[in-house]
Formats: sequence, structure tokens, C-alpha cells
Amino acid sequence: MTAVGETASGTASVPVVSCLGVPVSAHTREGAARRVVHRALRTREAREAHRNAETGAAAPAGSDVHLCNAYTLALGDRDPALLRTLRSAFLNLADGQPVVWANQLLHRGTALPRRRVYGPDLMLDVFSMSQGTGLRHYLLGSTPEVLAALQRELRRRFPRAVLAGSCSPPFRSLTAQELRDQEEDIRAHRADIVWVGLGTPLQDHRAAELSAALPVVTVAVGAAFDFIAGSKRQAPSWMQQGGLEWLFRLGCEPRRLWRRYLFGNARFVGGVVRQAALRPAPRTSAPPARPPDVGTGLTGRREKAR
Repeated sequence: MTAVGETASGTASVPVVSCLGVPVSAHTREGAARRVVHRALRTREAREAHRNAETGAAAPAGSDVHLCNAYTLALGDRDPALLRTLRSAFLNLADGQPVVWANQLLHRGTALPRRRVYGPDLMLDVFSMSQGTGLRHYLLGSTPEVLAALQRELRRRFPRAVLAGSCSPPFRSLTAQELRDQEEDIRAHRADIVWVGLGTPLQDHRAAELSAALPVVTVAVGAAFDFIAGSKRQAPSWMQQGGLEWLFRLGCEPRRLWRRYLFGNARFVGGVVRQAALRPAPRTSAPPARPPDVGTGLTGRREKAR
């Protein structure tokens, strides 16, 4: 990976397109990692400036990043709360290759990447880019054993990255006090980037809550903890590139995942077909100066790095 920074000014823009009502930023793998690192650096600067100013003003807000695969979008298609969370997010990325293909189908007039932004790749790339920047990483989720293995692997690969802390919450609904304690632990460790691996949709809601409560960048990163730690096998690259990772994971964990993929995939495909059917008919006259909106009105919108 190359040095930190999207452009000299950090103002590169990418298309943002709608997929099942969710605005998805069409970043490349490297562009997504740069976006996260750049945002974390800006947030840290704002947090430090606020602390040094010693004013009564509210601390700067955080930013939430979500890795969206077909299952995530299918859940959002039937869960209004998750859809609201994703629609109000700072950044949504196409984690699944089928999402990439759906966006190419639905938004043929927009230049879009051909490859997804895979959660484990994003995490590794951000750790690599953040070395030497002082950015502090916090790991939230999974079991103590997986977290220990994950931290060993990250320290081995990125010795100059800063692992500030970690937390393995219990596998149940947390009390209000436990949630506050979790936030205070993140604050006490002066985290800049919080990696949230709690499973969809819990991780998406928690990432949004934490970014609203703390001046940090949160990334809902799915099964990246298990894959990087080596506690779960990843699909071969040819299956990932062919959009068949779900089939590999189903074969590995059929009892846990059969319902997710049977109903989730069907709902995702149905949602894409429904959105495609709502596309306006092609114009025969000269196109207007601004492209017409599609679906939920997000085609043509562009994300501006802040």
C-alpha cells in the first residue's frame, strides 16, 4: 500500500449509488482504506483541538463505516431500523461481489469498480496505512481467544501499528450501564478507529451508536476478526471473485448459515429486480445537464471526502 492520503488535499470524490435503498460509495479497495485513515486523522485532530480549547462546546462527532454484502442489504430491505442506520452512515462500502454486480446493473451510466471492498482486506490495509501515524486501534467483538489470536497476528504483520485496547462483550443484550462502560473504556484508551465485529445487524447499530457518542471512526467489519485470526477458513480467491463466498461459508457452517443465505439471497435478488424495474425508460433526446435520479434518488450523488 502507498502512503496515507487520498489526494494532496484529501478531497477526492467517488460516486455514491443506491442499492436496495442504501447509499453505497463506489470506492476501490485502496481508496476505501485511504478514506478511513484520512477520516480518522481528521477526527483525531478535531478531538485534540477541542480538548486543548477547554470550551464547553460539544466534542466533535465520530463517523461510522459499514461493510455491506447481500445479506446486510437484504436485512435492511425488511428492517426499517437497519435501513435508517445504513442510510445515515458516514460511509457504506460494497463488501460482497454480488453487490458490486448489482450496482453495475442498476447504474450502468456510472463508472464503478469491478471488485468489492472485502472487510478483512480493508482492516489489513488500514492497519498497514496507519503505521507511523499514531492512530490508535480498538477491537470490539468476538471471543477472548479470537481477540488474543487477532492481536498477535496484527502485531506480527504491522509492528508499528498501535493496538490501544480490546473488548469481548458477552453474547447477550448488554445493559445500559454495560454499554456506557464500553464507551468509557474506548475513551480511556484514546482510540481513533474502533473495529466492530459483532455480527450483522448488531455490529451496524453499535458502530452507529459509538460514532454518535464518541469522536472516533467505527468500522462494522463482520467476520474479519475470525478470518485474520485464523479461527475460520476463508473461501478460495476464485470463489470470492466469482461471488460464491456465501456457498463456501454455507458449506463450512450449514446449521448456522442456511437460513441467512436461503432467504437473504432470495430477498436481495428480488430487491435488485424490483429496483431495476423502477428504472426510468431511456431518453431518446439529449440527456439533461444533470443525470436523472434512479431508485431512491442517490444515483449521481457524489461523496466528498471531508
